[in-house]
Formats: sequence, structure tokens, C-alpha cells
Amino acid sequence: MPSTAPSTRFPNPTPTLPPNVNLTSPLLTFHLHPHFQLHSIPLPRLTYINKVGLAAFDRSRLTSAQYATHGSALRSSQASALETQLSVFRSLLQQFAATHAKDIKSNPTFRAQFARMCAAIGVDPLLASSGHGDSKGKGDSMWAQLLGRTVNDFYFELAVRVVEVCGETRGENGGLIEVGMVRERVVKGRVEGMGADTINRDDILRAVGTLKPLGSAYSVIKVGSKQYIRSVPKELNTDQSAVLEAAQVLGYVSVSMLMDNLRWTRARAQTALEDLVGEGMLWVDKQGIEWEYWSPGFMLEGDLPLEGFD
Repeated sequence: MPSTAPSTRFPNPTPTLPPNVNLTSPLLTFHLHPHFQLHSIPLPRLTYINKVGLAAFDRSRLTSAQYATHGSALRSSQASALETQLSVFRSLLQQFAATHAKDIKSNPTFRAQFARMCAAIGVDPLLASSGHGDSKGKGDSMWAQLLGRTVNDFYFELAVRVVEVCGETRGENGGLIEVGMVRERVVKGRVEGMGADTINRDDILRAVGTLKPLGSAYSVIKVGSKQYIRSVPKELNTDQSAVLEAAQVLGYVSVSMLMDNLRWTRARAQTALEDLVGEGMLWVDKQGIEWEYWSPGFMLEGDLPLEGFD
């Protein structure tokens, strides 16, 4: 027979309230049994729309758009002001060039400083305008317009002479010649329109810059502390540059020197040296116990005897 004992979970499962108790009374106090679990009562799931959060998001988006608009207007205003300043500076630069045209022509140091001022504001004096100049000089470069065609032609004549020097010495140095050596060879000749004594290193470098339309065949590279003109399209890799830089110290390098100072393996050192010898950028002296690989430029500068070199 089933037990009629009251439930231990809810001692009074069907409680009755006195007739004088009002459930809506503010003084009514409910006492739950200790075993009564609130989470056991299923509650309906409600979805709330946070209107305050949506409004804040709209305000943030509007503020971001306003900042973007203001930033764009500010950048445009600053760019316009900068362009105006550059235009004024270019005008003053033209007046300066017209006033000191004689000094720019005759003084290489003054000419180099003027070219640096032009480069600082993005003006290339050797860069021509569209096409060739007409009878009025329009379309010519800044040098030609301000200083006459003499200075403009001087740089192109100098560039031709640089090409000739590079071609004459390519068999000796493999197409890599120091800028100072190029200047010395150019000074020995005559450059039409300007005395050779007014040519400096900056003029040589600027003349090489006019050869850019010919491609990568002519360029200026830095090896160690010296600048070289490369007249061959082949690029030097990292190992070859390191070998040429090491050769500037004593004028030559050897396999053992590269192994000791650069911590290279014998195969790596031998490969780099053979590549440079094959390109004509190093000469081999086979007279000693160990072969020495000499820089042609160092040998020619020091007037060393060429017997025994391959």
C-alpha cells in the first residue's frame, strides 16, 4: 500500500492561506523552505533592445565621419599651403639663379650647392621639360632656361666623356671605376664650353645621372667608403661587394684573408674571387705562395708594375 507520508522536499505541498491574508499587501512576507530552489522554476526568455546603446553607436559613427571630413579638409588646406610655399620658393630660386648665373657657371662648388638647393625642393636642373626646346627655349631644362644652353650642354658633353672613359678602361677594371679616377681622366681632356679645371666630383655624378635613360648600364654604387661608376648592367651580389670593400684596405685580398676576416668557407671565398676575376674587376698575382687578387684601380693609382698579373 503506498505511503501517505508528506513529502520531505515540500512539507506542505498544498498550503492554504487564511481568508484574511491579502497577497497584494505590502506588509506580506514570504518565507521559502530551505530546500526550495528558485532555479527550478522556469522563467520566460525575453529579448530587450538597448535603445541607449544604439544611440551611442549612432553618435560614435557620426563623430567618426565628422573627424574624417575635418581631417580631409585639413590635409587639403595644408597641401595647398605647401604648394604655394614651394611655388614662391621656386620663383625666388629662379631669381637667384638669374642673378648669380656667372658664379654658377664658373664656380663648381657654388654650382654644386645650387644643385643641392634645387634637389631639396624637388627641382632637377638637368631634367628637361616635355620634348626638346624650341626657338624660344621652352621645353629646355632649368639650366638651359636660366643659364643658357652652355651649362646644360656641358653636362651632356661631360656625360659623353664619362662613357668614353668607362669604355676605355673596361678591359682594366671590368666596368667598375672609381669616381675620382674618372675625374682625373676627364680633366686631362677638354670639355667644350667649360674649362676642365672647374670639374669636380659632383659634376661627374650629375653627368652620370643624365645617363639614366640608357637603363641600368651606368650607375653609381658605393663600395666601402668610395663611390664607383658601374658601366655594366650586372649587379654585384653581397659577397662580391664585401670582397671589393676588403680589397680597398691593402689593394688586394686572398682566399685565406677572406676566410680569416669574414669567417667564410674556402669554397665561398674562392667562388666570389673567381666571379670578380671573370668580370675583370680583380686581377690575379700568381707570383707568391698564395694567389693575390688585386684591385685594378689600386694598382693604377699606385703605379705598380703589371708583370705577373693575369
